[in-house]
Amino acid sequence: MRNLEFIVALTGASGIIYGVQLLKYFKKMGVKTHLIISEPAKVIIKHELNLNIKEVKKLADFTYDPRDFTAPIASGSYRSDGMIIIPCSMKTLSAIANGYADNLITRAAECMLKEKKPLILVPRETPLSIVHLKNMVKAAEAGAIIIPAMPAFYHKPKTIEDLINFVIGKVLDMLGIQHDLYKRWGEK
Repeated sequence: MRNLEFIVALTGASGIIYGVQLLKYFKKMGVKTHLIISEPAKVIIKHELNLNIKEVKKLADFTYDPRDFTAPIASGSYRSDGMIIIPCSMKTLSAIANGYADNLITRAAECMLKEKKPLILVPRETPLSIVHLKNMVKAAEAGAIIIPAMPAFYHKPKTIEDLINFVIGKVLDMLGIQHDLYKRWGEK
């Protein structure tokens, strides 16, 4: 049986910690990852986490330039188990919702939709405009799964990491991956 393999894209929205923590979790679990970091995401990584891009790239098995349309993941014939864009900027969401594949991130996302593979978008924006909401609906109608970075509080989080893990846990739930990142409703 083939090991799990996912494409992970980090785009230029606040909340880059979600993507970095997901990469760390996948690495710990032995999940193969293909990473694309947009140019704006590189700025956010430095600003929010004070990390070097090389440190983030080390968390993935493969990394690609967002302009590289020759990457294997630019083809629908490439075998992967899905794609997560975390965080997903409103620009990237709009491109996906409107079929505008102008970089490797949106091209790989387009491949996920046409091949009926999971495409999870984790938008991190507030407040949401009517344009944002309409683009979320269009992306969902096309087959994307929208998981806004909106942690719950029923599991009684005590740290920021608990809040981050809740969102990551929701992503893993949608991918059918077992985890214990947060206590589920009704669990003791």
